[in-house]
Amino acid sequence: MKTSFPKPAEPEWFIVDAKDQSLGRLSARIAMVIRGKHKASFVPHLPAGDHVVVINAASIKLTGNKPNQKMYYRHTGYFGGLKETPVERMLNETPEKVIELAVKGMLPKNAMRDHLLKRLHVFAGETHEHEAQSPKPLPTVRS
Repeated sequence: MKTSFPKPAEPEWFIVDAKDQSLGRLSARIAMVIRGKHKASFVPHLPAGDHVVVINAASIKLTGNKPNQKMYYRHTGYFGGLKETPVERMLNETPEKVIELAVKGMLPKNAMRDHLLKRLHVFAGETHEHEAQSPKPLPTVRS
């Protein structure tokens, strides 16, 4: 008996307004849709997710004391090359990067992560360049 796998369908496009939404909760919803876990035909090793367009990334809400304490770290590869960036500076300079890094951390750490991240499109303001795809509002999560 052969195992049957679903055929990958044409990906849908969703849009979400990040204004005054919690960073973690929004990122978890986006990661689930990008991965395709909201579909009945979910298979972990096939990229069958949808595209997500995020607007108003500059207006994301951070809860608790995160605006003062949260840091992003990267390393140059040289001795003493650990660089740290506070979240407030990142929100002022590149607010898109904050959402991208949060979603990236919620995806599986394997070769598929880079393919899945290409389905995420983040914009700091109201306007975006994916009007032709006519994105629908992101579905709400039932708990």
